[in-house]
Amino acid sequence: MTNIPPQVLLLVGALLIPLLKGKAKTAYMLLLPTVAFYGYLQLEIGTYWQVTFMGFELTLGRIDKVSLIFLNIFIIVTFISVIYNSHVKGAMEHFAGFLYAGSAMGVILAGDLITFFVFWELLTVGAAFLLLVRRTSQSLGAAVRYALVHVFGGLILLAGIVLHITETGSTAFTEIGLNGLANYLIFFGFGINCAWPILHSWLTDCYPESTVGGIVFMATFTTKAAIYALMRGFPAEPSLIWIGTGMATFPIFYAVIENDLRRVLAYSLINQVGFMVVGIGIGTGLSMNGSAAHVYADILFKGLLFMSVGAVMHQTGKVKATELGGLAKSMPFTCVCCIVGAASISAFPLFSGFASKSIIMTAAAEGHHTIVWLALLFASAGVFHHAGIKIPFFVFFSHDGGHRVEEAPLNMRIAMGIAAVGCIAIGTFPNQTLYPLLPFDAPAYEPYTFAHVMAQTLLLVFSALAFTLLMTGGIYPAEVRSVNIDSDWIYRKGGKWVYGLFDKSLNAINAAAHKSIIEDALGKLGRFTQQGPAHIFEWIMTPYWALKGKSKEEQKELKVSLATAAEKGTFPIGITAWLSILVLALLFLF
Repeated sequence: MTNIPPQVLLLVGALLIPLLKGKAKTAYMLLLPTVAFYGYLQLEIGTYWQVTFMGFELTLGRIDKVSLIFLNIFIIVTFISVIYNSHVKGAMEHFAGFLYAGSAMGVILAGDLITFFVFWELLTVGAAFLLLVRRTSQSLGAAVRYALVHVFGGLILLAGIVLHITETGSTAFTEIGLNGLANYLIFFGFGINCAWPILHSWLTDCYPESTVGGIVFMATFTTKAAIYALMRGFPAEPSLIWIGTGMATFPIFYAVIENDLRRVLAYSLINQVGFMVVGIGIGTGLSMNGSAAHVYADILFKGLLFMSVGAVMHQTGKVKATELGGLAKSMPFTCVCCIVGAASISAFPLFSGFASKSIIMTAAAEGHHTIVWLALLFASAGVFHHAGIKIPFFVFFSHDGGHRVEEAPLNMRIAMGIAAVGCIAIGTFPNQTLYPLLPFDAPAYEPYTFAHVMAQTLLLVFSALAFTLLMTGGIYPAEVRSVNIDSDWIYRKGGKWVYGLFDKSLNAINAAAHKSIIEDALGKLGRFTQQGPAHIFEWIMTPYWALKGKSKEEQKELKVSLATAAEKGTFPIGITAWLSILVLALLFLF
């Protein structure tokens, strides 16, 4: 096996990208994931790359079937993303992408909580860079909000990890469970990156503001790393069943009315992650395999959909449904790839979603989670509406948007073609492609039974019929330019309110303290230090001058002279010596 951890290879390799240009840079960037995949093929089950730091045993390579399936698809999507993004000349976007990918691989290979946390936080850095490199006011604001949300989540996670290590005396990242404050903090920290309901709006706020290619990285790593963390730390946690059910259902309503197609896909991403969370919550070998399989399939088909919309955005400069339409003739290859992605996410037979999502549905049914199964069935129909039909229809068909453009660049078409072939291969031959990678012990699953195929086909047919009737009847929500309020309204508006509250309250306290302490108290103290010695000397010397027979006029002149000397700090040697003796006597006395 290779002696270089894949995450280290990508992170260190990323540092050289700014030094290269042109074809040499592209070849080098393609070489990095290729070498990483070769290293992946050499890996064997075990623990590798261990170091001792400050008395803790850190593990950079915990290799088992769970980490291997995630590592496999992470490397593949990095390779595809490099091809898709190879036309980008700036080095920073490529660097950010490799930083992001390497950090995600570090998360899934970490065998201890300290190493896990370091790479977990690096994910935030990589994602924030992918927002910043777009260089728009919207992406800058999104980057700031993304960083604030994930730094907050990271602090909660860190607090939980520190408490957990203190309580258990171990840094090992194994099953944690919900049995104490520390574990609840870790659970919540994972949930922020997983985009749980109410906590989700960072995703729909920030992902659409990324670059055309950067969003493919963003759609892959953060939420899937969080799924991996939940799979490791909280398998069979019942609350995850209901959290996942909420994730699978509520985004449908937002996606249907959303005009920005990248936001539609962002809501769809939450919807699909919800299925994975449900599988982890059910916690059987079958359901856990379903979650792992759906992670793999989702990365490919969601990446393909984001790449298709990104190619349209690259060629037309538009991404709103109201501004597009009629592009099937101008961009036929992109149209076909988008339809493949739409069929995959909709779980059409022979496409990847059918081979993965049906495992979770079956596990829910076998576990007698009837309400959950019905909710997931509704979610499956909903995702067909907003991602399976809405995006291809409004981009490539529907009305003619008047755009006469060329097909996407060759590198984009190659990347989309690879992802599309992967979606079809997994869906058509799951037993030869995806299922051998599944990590958990479970009975063999066969998706292509008559019952499965007929049930899914009927669901999709009636969903398509419903869409057609709603469109022809004028009932389907119109695509309009609008801003849809989500839970990010809470921290957007609430943040301003809190800022205003603190501005008025704390700054008022600060102003009062400045006046009373700085201006008044310290001002008086300053005046005393400046004029006090003269007054003290005057009080001491006045009786002496009177005994010496000095007149009032002479005493007045002596007082002025004494005040001047005190202000300048210059006294006759005799007085200075006398005062020195007085001070020494006082020191000796006290």
